[in-house]
Amino acid sequence: MKWNWEIFFDAFPFVLQGLGITVGLTVTCYLFALLLGFFWTFLRRVPSRPFHWFVTWAMEFIRSTPPLVQLFFIYYAWPMIPGVGVTLSPFASAVLGLGIHFSTYIGEIYRSGIESVDKGQWEAATALNFSTYQKWRKIILPQAVPPVIPMLGNYFIIMFKEVPLASTVGAAGILYMANTYGARNWAYLEPLTIVGIIFLLLSYPSAIFIKKLERKMNTRFDKNTILENSQKGAVL
Repeated sequence: MKWNWEIFFDAFPFVLQGLGITVGLTVTCYLFALLLGFFWTFLRRVPSRPFHWFVTWAMEFIRSTPPLVQLFFIYYAWPMIPGVGVTLSPFASAVLGLGIHFSTYIGEIYRSGIESVDKGQWEAATALNFSTYQKWRKIILPQAVPPVIPMLGNYFIIMFKEVPLASTVGAAGILYMANTYGARNWAYLEPLTIVGIIFLLLSYPSAIFIKKLERKMNTRFDKNTILENSQKGAVL
């Protein structure tokens, strides 16, 4: 199979048609995973040993199962379950499958950020007579979030690279379009190369942006500033 520039330029606009689906699917899956990650985090903080064990087991099961298998189950097997089966579109199946899968990792990231907050900060919030909502909003989360931004950003990029799995259930992203073009013209090298170039062009700037965001957040939020602002708010 030899490289053909004519095929490359002919395939480029065809493959590019799937870019909106790929980007939209990435953002939707990521937002869903971010929200569900909080759900996992707070479920693990429920003071019940059996419940804590069950939640931990469920997270480990989801993490240990390949996301491709989960996608196939949601799209192909779930509709066949009598009484509870629901037929979902390829897009919805991908959001549900990839979102749930990555939410278990993001939940662990949230947990590590919360546990990194110094014990004295929790005591200070209690001493200031903060409500639970004020404690989390003014003290805990502002200190727990900045350190985990790089990890959250890395998972955004990882999810962007995992989204092509959705092509296996019919989501018409760039990989799906490349495979479709290849099947029609019996030329896979050029369209798949285009997919690789698009992923590179989008992933690299995203990594740079995340690093800049990390530096900005670490500058904006430091423990002394957070505590001083919280104390001022308590006085007011």
